Amino acid sequence: MTLQGITEEEIANYLVNTPAFFERHAQLLASIQLSSPHGSRAVSLQERQMEMLRDKIRGLEKRIMDMIRLSQENEAIVHRLHLWVRSVLLCHDDAALPDVVVRGLQDQFLIPQAAVRIWGTTTHPVQATLAERAGALPAMQPVSDDARSFAGSLSQPYCGVNAGFEAAKWLDDASTVASLALIPLHRDGACYGLLVLGSPDATRYTADMGVDFLVQVGEVAGASLSRLLD
Repeated sequence: MTLQGITEEEIANYLVNTPAFFERHAQLLASIQLSSPHGSRAVSLQERQMEMLRDKIRGLEKRIMDMIRLSQENEAIVHRLHLWVRSVLLCHDDAALPDVVVRGLQDQFLIPQAAVRIWGTTTHPVQATLAERAGALPAMQPVSDDARSFAGSLSQPYCGVNAGFEAAKWLDDASTVASLALIPLHRDGACYGLLVLGSPDATRYTADMGVDFLVQVGEVAGASLSRLLD
């Protein structure tokens, strides 16, 4: 838009670079009428500026509340993680350790179903003791070569839909599981097990979610359960 050869941009630049203009014409500030963003009525320039400032303040308040909420959530997660790690460290019974790892995660993080499988334990004293009892730990049940290969191929935890993974069948009620987190367990760079978290909620574990927390869980579980290896 132009006004007698003067463009709006030129007018704006003049006003920005000539603040004394409004000092010389102070009455203009009160007489200028603008449309309100909150209705069809006209408001003065000062009132419009106040509305813009209030909107900005409301936006900042929302950001602050979001930051407080996230801080509180993170603090709660750290506390629950601490309690889980503590329970794992306090477990001195090798035969009970897999159940402590799994049940602790379920209790602290409200995970509907969880399971773990490890391999390479056939000569461990725990296995020999269990054999004498004519029983076996669920964590030490046989795992197919395909499942081992899949676990070894994971560079980070898998999160997503339950696409019929063999690991899902390790859960108590695999038919109800809609989403999974599959966390590989490592010792000395080699994968020796897989931790499975399952939920009937398809949005609990998604492909686009961050996995930093699950990586930490895998490191703790992998370090603790490694004492069951040969």
